Amino acid sequence: MINNQFITEKFGFLGLDFIQELEKCSIVTDMKSKIEIVSPGQRIHYVPILIKGSVRVFTLNEGRELLYYYMKPGESCIMTFASIFKNCISSVYACTEESSKALLIPVSSLLNLMGRFPAMNNFFYNEYDNRFTSLMSMVNDAVFHKLDTRVLNYISQRAAVTGNNPVKITHKDIALGLGTSREVISRVLKKLVNEARIIQHKTAIEIIAEKT
Repeated sequence: MINNQFITEKFGFLGLDFIQELEKCSIVTDMKSKIEIVSPGQRIHYVPILIKGSVRVFTLNEGRELLYYYMKPGESCIMTFASIFKNCISSVYACTEESSKALLIPVSSLLNLMGRFPAMNNFFYNEYDNRFTSLMSMVNDAVFHKLDTRVLNYISQRAAVTGNNPVKITHKDIALGLGTSREVISRVLKKLVNEARIIQHKTAIEIIAEKT
């Protein structure tokens, strides 16, 4: 079973007792593409660890989206994890980018496991470090880079998350992710095409590798 295999590969360093406990309390769920998993104000009952697929974690401000990060296989939603220490109420949106599968650990079981197996905290410490690095990169993009660079970085990030190039993404998706309008993104993408940095397909965008 992918459940057993995934748990062993991800948490084998914690020993057989931990693996058996996690197998007993956790469940695996399949999620369709482009569905909302959680929204602000929703009570958190499970902490997810993604087995396959990708999930976008973001917030909205006056209808504009602010992307926090993407979850990739083997990663958890650190914002969801943080919520279990403050009334288990979500402060973010999380939506699947493609068909995905996740390991769900009940909050009560996770807290129990963390108490009995303190080394499990290392997994979430690493997640915090990765998310902090990602957020700093996002801030750096917003402050220091022009929009064309931000657009290219955004598409590149999606390609890295999904493992696909061309990337299935719309002008509207990019506009929402970068907090601007679809018309502005369309102009930037046209510029990137003219500079031979991307190729626009009917339903996807392909990044052209830089020559070395």
